[in-house]
Amino acid sequence: MAGLTFPSAAKIAAREMRAARGRFAFVVLSVAIGVAALTGVRGFSASFRDALLLRARSIMAADLSARMFQQPTPEERRGLDAMAASGVEMTPVTELLSMASSVKTMEPLLVSLKAVDPARYPFYGTVELQPAGSLRSVLGPDTVVVADDLLVRMQMQIGDQLKIGSRVFRIAAVVTNEPDRLSGSFAAGPRVLISREGLEASGLLAPGSHAGQRYLFKVPLGPRGAAGQDAVVAGMKERLEKVLPESQVVDYRETNPALSEGLERATSLLSLMSLVALVLGAVGVAMAMRAHLQQRLDTIAIMKSLGARSSQIMKIYLLQTLLLGGLGGLLGVGLGVLVQVAFPLLLARLINVQTDLHVQVRAVATGLGVGVLTTLLFTLPPLLDIRNVRPILILRRAVEQSEDPFVSAIWKKLRKSGAQLAAAALIVAGLATIATTLSDSATVGRVFTVGLVVVLMVLVAASAGVLTLLRWFLARTRLALPSVVRHGLANLYRPGNPSAALLAAVGLGVMQIASVALVERAVVHELKISAAPNLPNVFLIDITPEEEAGVRAMLQTEPSVTAPPELLPVVSSRILALDGVPATQAKVKNFPRRMLQSISLTWSDAPPPGVTVVAGHWWSASQAEAGREHPLVAINQPQAERLNLHPGSTVTFAAQDGQFVATVAAITKSDGRHAFSRAEFVLPRQCLAGLPVVWYGGVHVDPARVGEFQRALYRSYPTVTVINVAQALETIRGVVLQITYVIQFLAAFSIFAGVVILASSIAGTRYRRIREVVVLKTLGATRARIAAVFSIEFAVLGLVAGIVGLGFANAVAEVLLRRMTVEYHLALGWNLLALAGVSLLTVGTGWLASHRVLGQKPLEVLREE
Repeated sequence: MAGLTFPSAAKIAAREMRAARGRFAFVVLSVAIGVAALTGVRGFSASFRDALLLRARSIMAADLSARMFQQPTPEERRGLDAMAASGVEMTPVTELLSMASSVKTMEPLLVSLKAVDPARYPFYGTVELQPAGSLRSVLGPDTVVVADDLLVRMQMQIGDQLKIGSRVFRIAAVVTNEPDRLSGSFAAGPRVLISREGLEASGLLAPGSHAGQRYLFKVPLGPRGAAGQDAVVAGMKERLEKVLPESQVVDYRETNPALSEGLERATSLLSLMSLVALVLGAVGVAMAMRAHLQQRLDTIAIMKSLGARSSQIMKIYLLQTLLLGGLGGLLGVGLGVLVQVAFPLLLARLINVQTDLHVQVRAVATGLGVGVLTTLLFTLPPLLDIRNVRPILILRRAVEQSEDPFVSAIWKKLRKSGAQLAAAALIVAGLATIATTLSDSATVGRVFTVGLVVVLMVLVAASAGVLTLLRWFLARTRLALPSVVRHGLANLYRPGNPSAALLAAVGLGVMQIASVALVERAVVHELKISAAPNLPNVFLIDITPEEEAGVRAMLQTEPSVTAPPELLPVVSSRILALDGVPATQAKVKNFPRRMLQSISLTWSDAPPPGVTVVAGHWWSASQAEAGREHPLVAINQPQAERLNLHPGSTVTFAAQDGQFVATVAAITKSDGRHAFSRAEFVLPRQCLAGLPVVWYGGVHVDPARVGEFQRALYRSYPTVTVINVAQALETIRGVVLQITYVIQFLAAFSIFAGVVILASSIAGTRYRRIREVVVLKTLGATRARIAAVFSIEFAVLGLVAGIVGLGFANAVAEVLLRRMTVEYHLALGWNLLALAGVSLLTVGTGWLASHRVLGQKPLEVLREE
């Protein structure tokens, strides 16, 4: 075999593959399922995330928003022009309060004006009108569109004339939903949308007016589509903060905390699923190739007896590995593409999730490359063992099996071969590199990379320890146990049985599958809480203290209200100093200083609904009682970052004719879905006692009956302003629910793929059982006895692997969930059910693969010896 060429080696490899199709089926199946899960999950999740990002942008109507209370300076205007020259689209949105009156009755009403350019606004999403129409065709220089409550309050209808400032406008339509309603101002008075030409003609924009200005920006599409646009938006935000230092800049990810957290958690979990598919495929490849090469030891010995060198034999099996990896990879890519195409159709039919029907070429290439690479990596150790094969030892291996414990045998092998150490290091480095590349979440990639090495080492040691403990147990209870049980347990550590390796592989697979299931359950539970159908979707403004009790009573009896109301007191104030530095000199980050002169304070004895403490501590009852002497304040996290405040900082507030200094006790984060979500400064009740109060409220109203609710409230309390965000919040709720459904679908697919791979790994050991069955039958054992022995072996294998794997799965899930800011709970019942499932899987799979072994005739096997 001197000078074996690659074509010749490839022919030998292909001939051997044709002669052992059944054995190679496990390798191909493991690679194919792993690649299919990787390609399908990663490809569809990429398409779905693109769709989600587009929906997130539509809730803000733009990629970025900059809020300011003055016109841009010449220098700021030059910066904005430079951004426009680079391809950034921009449109201003002006918001102000004004009086409007009906031309017929001339009764005035305070309204909230919003002036937009209908040719450009909104960049994402649509303004929904009644009757249906586009904003561009309806809104002109002499028309306006209004909220339904304006028609109720002024007893008007579409087509009537409305006077605003010095101009008269025709009401062209009713606005039922604005894409950026949640990011706009919640000012008193019914909503009126007006064109920018109409606002200028009205004469309301006189010098010194208190109009608020928002600039909406749409950045050019990034090189990687919507998903790759994240980096572009982040860079543009930094640039915009420098151009407009006195503005408050936010991007589409900050519009609604529930949606942004849902996106982040979905990204992390989908990345974890991709990594799990990778590792499970690798486990299947490792077990199947290890079993195959053990079966080919006779062939290797014969080739060496005929003069073949180790390098030539390794060349044959290396090409065989690449052929198997390529075949499995191509089959897996085909299955993955079917998943990418089928998932959107299935989800569109079931839960109305619309995604583009296109194949993610990048995911396909990644899946194929990762499939071949992992196959090659995990066959390196057995390939390197070929160098140590001696023909005489292989031909006599039936009587010279080593009985060294598993760890001792591994240690001797590694001590003799530095190449095995290098191969192990290469496998770990390769998997870590792939994990880092595949992970869309730095958290998942970091935890996975560090945890993989630790878990593999501990799993191998734990598996070997269990086998050693089992041997010790049998040595002391040998006579007390039934012979079938004794034989089944002893089978786990018999010479030549890869129980420790199989325990480690199955334990790792169980850990990966259970980790996905545990994290998915916790994340979906959190997302469903944030998408609960009874959260406030209508907000009430300017409820006087005299009206508060009556409004509360009415909300509790109104049939259109479906949940208890949330009411919060608001005290007007201003900030005089931050950490002792006057407000006019304090360093603030992208926060208009004018806003320091008009802030709202509220009180609460405990963290309000939807508010969590992220730094510091909420005050105790005794601290709240001492509120007058030692004022404390909790500040919303974005506001604290802009004002450079942290627990222990001080803020000097002025309210009415007095002032007080409050110490920051806690930094909080709100979910954006409750009445307290817009309360940025919360203090104990005693701190604000005696100050003038206006009440705000939040209530959930049946979205189809909001108009009915507005009319009922107006009849009893005509001065209370209703802010209807039901449609906007229903959009967000729908998106979050879609995220949960997609996570559940993909998690179920990943878990199914993992179970198939684990089953193929266990089934790959069937060839090792043929010789044992023949020996037992020759000695007179019946099929029933052999079946009982194998069943006990499979069951114990599954129980031990399940206990070890589930233990690590809970530890990994707790770490990941903590980093995702999701609460972890030990689900004891679920873990016990999973343990029983693992045991049943090993027994069932073992027998599905091994039942034919029982029918093997001893003479057939002995003739092959």
